[in-house]
Amino acid sequence: MKKLLGIFGLFVFIFVFTALRSPNFLSAYNLQNLVGWTSLFGIISIGAAFVIITGGIDLSIGSTVGLVGSLLSWLLMHKGWSEPAALLAVLAVSLLIGLSHGLLITKMRLQPFVVTLCGLLLYRGLARFVTDDESQGFGSAHDGLRRIAIGKLDVVGGFAVPVSVFIMVGIAVAAAIFLNRTIWGRYLLALGRNETAARYSGINTDRMKITAYVICSLLGGVGGILFSLNLNSIQPSGLGEFYELYAIAAAVLGGCSLRGGEGTILGVIIGTAVMRVLYNAINILGIPTHLEFAIIGTVILAGVIADELVKRIATKRRAVRALSGEP
Repeated sequence: MKKLLGIFGLFVFIFVFTALRSPNFLSAYNLQNLVGWTSLFGIISIGAAFVIITGGIDLSIGSTVGLVGSLLSWLLMHKGWSEPAALLAVLAVSLLIGLSHGLLITKMRLQPFVVTLCGLLLYRGLARFVTDDESQGFGSAHDGLRRIAIGKLDVVGGFAVPVSVFIMVGIAVAAAIFLNRTIWGRYLLALGRNETAARYSGINTDRMKITAYVICSLLGGVGGILFSLNLNSIQPSGLGEFYELYAIAAAVLGGCSLRGGEGTILGVIIGTAVMRVLYNAINILGIPTHLEFAIIGTVILAGVIADELVKRIATKRRAVRALSGEP
């Protein structure tokens, strides 16, 4: 809970600071865009969190987004596939990616960093090869399908809630139930805390690792569909670029430990919101865009350092209480 309060406090600080410096920040148009992009990045960040909780890493999320988004447009516009068939095909591709990652890591005993780094290069190359490195899009076609990503529900004062928010909320609720209310979620957390102990206690650790990577890639595929439908202008070499870094950073900011065994879905959503508000603040306050990554990196580093210091202080206090016999 303290972690959640800390990251939420950081979110409130950035939000209020930006609102005071720029009235345009609170405009209905800006807020609904901010909420919409937060929901899209939130989906892939939830996927990244599942892998991080097991003590793993997935560097291929952005390339999965790029491959799935490029394939969806290519199948619909160039191959004439029906919408259901194209959606099922690209989701199957994302599932296959996650399954291959899980099998290589568990059965071949390869390092997650190496497997997913190779995936980052491979899937980006496949996206460029299949589409002949040409820009993709949906034009004015498939407007009904694009409503999934660009549709909005009017609320009040010109503010509308993007449909993608409801998709993210549905995924977040399902993920939270899976992680906190099912035996498999407890297995994932136990695996991240101590894989050897989890294995000796009878948990099929290989199966749980494969499950985590499949969930991660599947949500990367869902993100690829929504990003491509939202943008309607897809560069195979650019769609999803660096998205894995945003997803991992959001998960870590939200309380997921890179050592594994820790993390909450609500924390990941708040971490994603911090990332998007910070990105929006950089643009709306007129800060030079070439400082974007430097500022974001500094904030993330500061947040992680603060979290580590708080952990150390809490550990020392517990040790002092134990020595003094206090409850």
